[in-house]
Amino acid sequence: MFLRILFFLSAIIFITSCDKFSFSKKESSQAIDTIVDFSSVDTYPSFKICDSIINKDRKANCFRTTIHQKIGEELAYYKLTTKDSINAVVTVAIIINSKGEFQLESIESSENIKNQIPKLDSLLKVSIKNLPKIYPAIKRGIPVTTKYQLPVRIQLRE
Repeated sequence: MFLRILFFLSAIIFITSCDKFSFSKKESSQAIDTIVDFSSVDTYPSFKICDSIINKDRKANCFRTTIHQKIGEELAYYKLTTKDSINAVVTVAIIINSKGEFQLESIESSENIKNQIPKLDSLLKVSIKNLPKIYPAIKRGIPVTTKYQLPVRIQLRE
């Protein structure tokens, strides 16, 4: 009887202690990067003329230069007149969706500009609407929606 109890206790100790042994398995899978920086993109939005540029900073500069140029060309079609000379910056917030389409979010301008050029908001809306479709920004291989604050200098002389 004593032998049976000793054998039974030994078996229970042996069975329950197996989980205490360290059997290390080598991790062959790579850790998945789950931290995503939402303040930057891997590839900036790109007009067709900027698409061949590989360097990230040059591509961003090409995007900024081209968008300013296109908006400037659109605004140049309109003959604006004012009583006083104007040299001010208007901030235009635009959204470029994952399909490469522009959407105007807001326009920030001074009261002086609003009073002297009341049509400026509608002209900027038309200018943004007439921008060509572009390639959207890319984050981890996926087209994403981005938002940009675009400063537009308004210079008018009497």
